Amino acid sequence: MRLVSIPVSAGFPSPAADDLEDEIDPIAWIVRHPASTFWWRVEGDCLLDAGILDGDLIAVDRAGVGRNGRAVLAVVEGAVTAKILRREGNRIWLAPANSREDYPLIPFTEETEVWGVIAGVARRYELE
Repeated sequence: MRLVSIPVSAGFPSPAADDLEDEIDPIAWIVRHPASTFWWRVEGDCLLDAGILDGDLIAVDRAGVGRNGRAVLAVVEGAVTAKILRREGNRIWLAPANSREDYPLIPFTEETEVWGVIAGVARRYELE
């Protein structure tokens, strides 16, 4: 399969056929550190506003840096969860990104571990 990168306008139509770029590998484009990147399937909608939906595949990079505002995969009391890392002063918590539901903030404790940073998402649409 040959994949090419063609700029596509998501606003007004654009004659992009003349702007053909180099071939791309979508997996290599998402995965920056192959040895430390793992794919997980999302269950739930707590990251809906971050563009991560139920059923999506997320690339989680263990070499990534968990900074304020980044989507991360964390281990909380032995359970794995995907949330947004939030920091305000000395307070750190894991926050949802879904304005439609009332998900609680999860306080960051000594037992909480940021397993990796979400580096990208893959989604497949139904064709029929």
